[in-house]
Amino acid sequence: MIGMLRGIVWKIDSEKIVLDVGGVGYLLHVPAGHFASVRQGEEKVFHTHLLVRADDFILYGFSNPDEKNFFIKLLGVTGIGPKAALSILSAFPIKKVKLAILREDFSLLTEVPGVGKKTAKRLILELKDKIDDIDLESGDEEMTTSGFQNEALDILLTLGFSRMEAREALNKATTEGVLTTEQQVKEALRFLATPKGLS
Repeated sequence: MIGMLRGIVWKIDSEKIVLDVGGVGYLLHVPAGHFASVRQGEEKVFHTHLLVRADDFILYGFSNPDEKNFFIKLLGVTGIGPKAALSILSAFPIKKVKLAILREDFSLLTEVPGVGKKTAKRLILELKDKIDDIDLESGDEEMTTSGFQNEALDILLTLGFSRMEAREALNKATTEGVLTTEQQVKEALRFLATPKGLS
């Protein structure tokens, strides 16, 4: 398995880059967002994933391990092939896609070419509980795990709440100030117990 390549960008084509590694040109399929930052003749590092088919070997390149790992998770979703997975990563920043899945934002996901309502539902259903490495900047419209302890999240998951419910409740709880794990859980349960849940 080829996990990483460092080389000189030899050629830039539509959705593809040829990377010269010691005189060998590797054809990499990359998300569209990379083309703005890649220049012919410069040295670049790509984290790669090799997809083996009956009649072909296709190499995909990513700027960091998180992007690569999320691509692999997308491939595990029913009905999502490499073309669709690459299209998703090309349409939006990875953090925005993860947030849309956690918030069950169908409208944003269906903005991706080739992703309809059924596919968006499958993405949410199969991935929302697998996204445990989300790291979002704080803001009024964003969730962040930096404001609460992992112990509090684990407790709420043990109590049967979904990861999305637990994250949102803890995010609201931490606006009350610096809290201990016990206080965070109590405040989160208070939000979860309201008639409208997390509203």
